[in-house]
Amino acid sequence: MITEQLVDLSRLQFALTAMYHYLFVPLTLGLSFLLVIMEGCYVATGREIYRDMTRFWGKLFGINFAMGVATGITMEFQFGTNWAYYSHYVGDIFGAPLAIEGLMAFFLESTFIGLFFFGWKRLSKGGHLAATFLMALGSNLSALWILIANAWMQYPAGSAFSDLTMRMEMTDFWAVVTSPWAQAKFMHTINAGYMTGAVFVCAISAWYLLRGRHTELAHRSLRIGSTFGLIVTLCTFWMGDQSAYLVAQNQPEKLASMEAMWETHEAPAPLSLFALPDEEAQLNRAEIGIPGLLGLMGTRSLDEQLPGIRDLIARNEQRIRTGQQAVSLLEQLRQDPANDELRDRFNAVKSELGYGLLLRRYTDKVSDATPEQISQAARSTIPAVVPMYWSFRLMIGAGCLCLLAFILGSWYGIRGSIPCRSCVLLFIVCCLPLPWIACEIGWFVTEYGRQPWSIYGILPVHLSVSGLSVGDLVGSLSGFIGLYTLLLIAEIWLMIRTVRRGPSDGGPAPQPASATQPASAPQPAPGTAASDR
Repeated sequence: MITEQLVDLSRLQFALTAMYHYLFVPLTLGLSFLLVIMEGCYVATGREIYRDMTRFWGKLFGINFAMGVATGITMEFQFGTNWAYYSHYVGDIFGAPLAIEGLMAFFLESTFIGLFFFGWKRLSKGGHLAATFLMALGSNLSALWILIANAWMQYPAGSAFSDLTMRMEMTDFWAVVTSPWAQAKFMHTINAGYMTGAVFVCAISAWYLLRGRHTELAHRSLRIGSTFGLIVTLCTFWMGDQSAYLVAQNQPEKLASMEAMWETHEAPAPLSLFALPDEEAQLNRAEIGIPGLLGLMGTRSLDEQLPGIRDLIARNEQRIRTGQQAVSLLEQLRQDPANDELRDRFNAVKSELGYGLLLRRYTDKVSDATPEQISQAARSTIPAVVPMYWSFRLMIGAGCLCLLAFILGSWYGIRGSIPCRSCVLLFIVCCLPLPWIACEIGWFVTEYGRQPWSIYGILPVHLSVSGLSVGDLVGSLSGFIGLYTLLLIAEIWLMIRTVRRGPSDGGPAPQPASATQPASAPQPAPGTAASDR
């Protein structure tokens, strides 16, 4: 059997590389269409300030894009190095959207990012705007195909297991692409990325206004960023609700863990606002909730129940027993592939084959699994409640603070001055890390909540890994941590250096005016309060 240490190290390595990589992805997505909006304003009005905005934020986009590419390339290689059986078992399906992403979206994005940076003097205004739009489109198409692949891991539509090849095979490519999970995951993820880009623009713009630097550019950037951010944050919340509905329908174990819902409540189930989950006793202490709200969100009805953890364990134990039969029949079928009667019996229970494979974590002989091993496998289908419960609430809290920042920023951008505006600007600056926190935690909830599956209901994680040694993984993990940490430090240093220099290509940044400056000193930008300088 595969050792637990090998599985844990393989999971840790992929989780760390993915989370490092995802520090760069949402900002790339978010800035891409903000650049299109800013340059669109330049083309529409002819005002140079919008051109300066596009070029300045474009520099930060370019730095982030380069780091994202550097950290992302290695992730796909890990499917072959660290997850060889996964690649063998589902590679024909999972590899298709990844191949399309590389051949279509990544090359589109990479080509037009060159035109964006080097085409200012070579292309017309409209031509350069088209290049910027296609660059942004490439970024979003890249996310689309990757998220289609990830959504299939969550909800394996358009595929079936073949007892002839002993692998999952694609039966309907269109079903994979148009899966409701793919649509919801794409919209939720890109809107979260747009939100990240908007917070980034707003926070730096607010910092400039507090320092009295580049006030016209900062004011206009704040207005565009906060308005854009307000819209996409509302879309993020809306698509998050749709994602929660899909989780309730297709991954009830994840929802029960997120809500620390030990028992099946009468419909409609309450939404937990605060609780202290006790996993050992399987109960919540000091619980506060909103009656009926979770049932409405998770079922869109008043009379449909959402199962609790205890009922899910009991249900999954029965599915594991059926899967145990499927594994036994499949072993017999491999010895006698011409036996149609045996194949019919296998096909009748084939849908539960993955649940039978969960037993391989506890025994090499699935058909001889003991009741205790079956019970262990059933309990393993429930993700750890405490990290899921609090991670989900921290993600929502970070998103709500970002929404507040966008509301205040929009109000400030429209009016030009509001009471205690310095406090408002400082609050917006302090919100800078929040979207990254929300994005990283969101992926933790998504991926950790799918455990113990690599492909939900199909392939357990402990069967997916390669036959590497623990030493191999420790060495590569150490190397990745060291390299990615250096890249992250380089990204932060370059970003800070570029922000401090400001939008000017050379020379010192404008200094804040003092009360004793002569009358010929530069005046504040229109619509900007004098105290912002």
